[in-house]
Parts: sequence; C-alpha cells; structure tokens
Amino acid sequence: MALDRVLLAVVEERFTLVDEFAFMDATAQATLVRRGEVSAEELVEAAIRTIETLNPALNAVVATMYAEARAGLRTGLPDAAPFTGVPFLVKDLRAACAGTPMTSGSRFLRGFVPDYDSEFVARAKRAGLTVLGKTSTPELGIQPTTEPRLFGACRNPWDRGRSPGGSSGGSAAAVASGMVPVAHANDGGGSIRIPASCCGLFGLKPTRGRTTLAPDDDVGGLVAEHAVTRSVRDSAALLDAVSGPAPGDPYFAPPPERPFLQEVGADPGVLRVAFSAVAPPGGPLHEDCAAAAREAAALCADLGHEVEETAPEFDAGAVTRAFEVIWAAGAAAGVDGAALLLGRRPEPDELEPLTWALYERGRSTSAPEHLLAVATLRRAARGVAAFFTRYDVWLTPTLAEPPAPLGAFDTPEDPLRGFERGSEYTPFAAVCNVTGQPAMSVPLYWNEVGLPFGVHFAGRYGDEGTLFRLAAQLEEARPWAGRRPPDAAV
Repeated sequence: MALDRVLLAVVEERFTLVDEFAFMDATAQATLVRRGEVSAEELVEAAIRTIETLNPALNAVVATMYAEARAGLRTGLPDAAPFTGVPFLVKDLRAACAGTPMTSGSRFLRGFVPDYDSEFVARAKRAGLTVLGKTSTPELGIQPTTEPRLFGACRNPWDRGRSPGGSSGGSAAAVASGMVPVAHANDGGGSIRIPASCCGLFGLKPTRGRTTLAPDDDVGGLVAEHAVTRSVRDSAALLDAVSGPAPGDPYFAPPPERPFLQEVGADPGVLRVAFSAVAPPGGPLHEDCAAAAREAAALCADLGHEVEETAPEFDAGAVTRAFEVIWAAGAAAGVDGAALLLGRRPEPDELEPLTWALYERGRSTSAPEHLLAVATLRRAARGVAAFFTRYDVWLTPTLAEPPAPLGAFDTPEDPLRGFERGSEYTPFAAVCNVTGQPAMSVPLYWNEVGLPFGVHFAGRYGDEGTLFRLAAQLEEARPWAGRRPPDAAV
C-alpha cells in the first residue's frame, strides 16, 4: 500500500510537469525533445489528455488521429527537423490527411475520406509535427464564426458564449486553450487573422503563393495556408518549413532574403506606419477595437516608428460587392467539386441555408459578371500596392467588433444577410486576400472584461520579413504569453 502511494505521487508529479507543456510554444517543446529532457511520446500523450479534458466544453477538435500519431512515433520522427515531437492539429478544410474524413464542416461531405496528404500536411510532418486530429470549421469555410450544423458550435475559451472566430476557429480555440501550441489554419478572407484576434493569438496570413495549396487550388488566388500560433517565432519557423511552391502552382511569392526565423529579434529599423481606426466602408467600429488600434499606434511611435493616420484609398463598397461575387462563385465551385468527388449532387438539406443560397447565387453568376468582379479587385489591388510605396505597414483593428456571441451570424429569415453581417464584422481583412499581401493579427489588447482584440498589420507584397521583425518587437514590448483564458489547460 505504501508503494502504491509512492507510485501515485510520482505519477501525479510527472503529470503536473507534463501539464506545464501546455503553454510552452512549439519551439520550446521541440527544444526539450532535442535535449532529451522529455520524449515526443510524453508531449503527445500530454496533448491528448488535454484535448480529451477540454474538448467536451470547447468542441474544437472534430476528428482524432491518436492511433496514427502513436504509430508514427513508433516508426520514428525526423531527427533534424525544427518541430520534432511537437503535437499539431489540422483544420478540417482544404488540408487532407490520408485515411481521415475531411468534411469541410458539411453534412454533404461527411463520408469523404481522402487517400492522400495535402502538400502542406506532408511538409508539416517533415518538420517533425505529429498530427493528433482535425479542427472544426464552418461549412466550406464561409463564415467568420465556427458553428457548423454538422458538429455544433465551437466555443471561445475566453468566453464560452462567444465565437472563436472563423473559419479557423477550431484551431484557434485549441491553441488558445493549450491543447496544442500550434495548429494549421488557412485564410481566404481573414480566416487566420479573425480567430487569432478572437482568441488572443498570433496569426499571419502569408503572401499569395508563399505556401502551396497542392494538390488542390482555390478560385481567384484568395487563399493562403499557414497556422495560428502562441508566439511569433513559431509562426516564422513553421513558415520556413512549409513555404515554397509545388510543381505547377499558379502563383509564386518572391523568395525571402533570409529565413523568416532570422527576422525574429532583428532590428526592424524605423518603419513608416500608416494607422487607421475607421472601417473602410464607413461602417460602425466598436470603441474597444478602435482603442486597440490607437494603443498599438502609440506603442509603435514609442518604439521609434513614424506613425501617420492615413489609409489607402479604394472603393470599399465596390470591392465588397466584387468579393461577394467571387466568394459565391467559389462556394458554388466548392459544392460542385464535392459533387464530383462523391458522384452525386447535394440535396438541399445536406447544405446549410447560407451555403445553399451562395451556391445558387454562384451558379447564376454570368462569366462577364465574374470577370468584371475580378477586374474590380485588381484595380483596387493596384491602388493599395501604390500606397505601400510610401508606407511599410498599414495598422488597423483586426475586427470591427469584439468576439461575436454564438448565433450572431445566423439569419434564417434571410441567409445571405448572415454573409453581409460577416462582411461588416471583418471590414479590414479581405483586402489583403484581394491584393495578396501578407498581413497579421497581433494580440496586443484585452478589454476590461477580459476579451482579446487583435491589431491588424498589413505589409508590402512579399515582405513577411518586416512583419516578423515588427511583431517580435511588439511581442517583447507588450508580452502576451502569460495570458490564459478561463477554459485552459492547468
């Protein structure tokens, strides 16, 4: 009996030590593995235990791959990789994991099981990451909230009654709560930066073409693959590991001058920072969002940067309307592509009302209307690019409102109104998908009731380096690593 108590004490002490991994970033976890201070198996089992503990309340992980992860550990991990042994989650949208269902949050696709890994997933594995499962996304990634009817609402660990954002909301909730230190995300209209803002994380959307979408593609070059992370250095190191084109890619980003990780901690110099706390279409902006941007502008000035209140000029209303045409066409193409995979067309009850409405709208869009929408977006992109010949960075709030209450975008009487509501919520994000520029949400502000508000920084095309240098400087000046939400690993 005495021996049992001793063994229990040892186990409990070890569990306490393992639980400390939850809020280490991926770089720190990988360093422990390289030094032999902890094994990859211990990291993975700790993450599994955390997922099993927290996920019933947060609903962030919709498919687990524990058996595959453990089998991979037995087979052996790459030795000289940046993230060997670090647990990882993959968003259930666009990124295929061989043998695991990829539903894209849709009842229509719940029977689809790919037999291949997407190139992003393959590169993440070569970087040493161990995939433990798939994270929740809204149906086809359409909305800036993660409430698919297939799986139910994913909840924000800072406030369970609020959304973690979308469409990478499951990944953001998982990282913010300490399930894993880094998780895959993608961004076609803000879907990395929106949940990063809602969950108090760092989220960088790379330049168009920096990360490959192979073997698939998106309509119009709007989508970028990357991740949500707890630290700036994790984002930079992962981008080093996964970036670069695959054969046949339609877009190619300018090669960086040096590895992105080397930008973290490098002197950014004196940057010309344009600052705006006005929503581009002239829509409403919550005071907490404006305050976050104003405080960030003051911080940049204190750090020695030249800050000027100004913004690029473009017809935001025309851009929004053109973007909606492209988005509806993309939704229709996504549904028709799924129909080709499954060998049948969807029934109306297999798609959510908004998805079905966009599907019908996209299918009714004429070829000239689509091409005119593309031309509108390209004109705007040229104007914004000219603005960045005078400024290095454009600073705004990430969102127009605090993290939204669950159900805020559900408008059953008019499904397309929910889509318009999403545009009002995210007036700053999509322009960088249109232009292809890199952009990031940095967690610099929490309001008086403890909700996080991201600050958005857009950079020059191909220049993630400047963003990483600035982000690391901001991270050092106003650290966020010690902030933990109420629903988090202990």
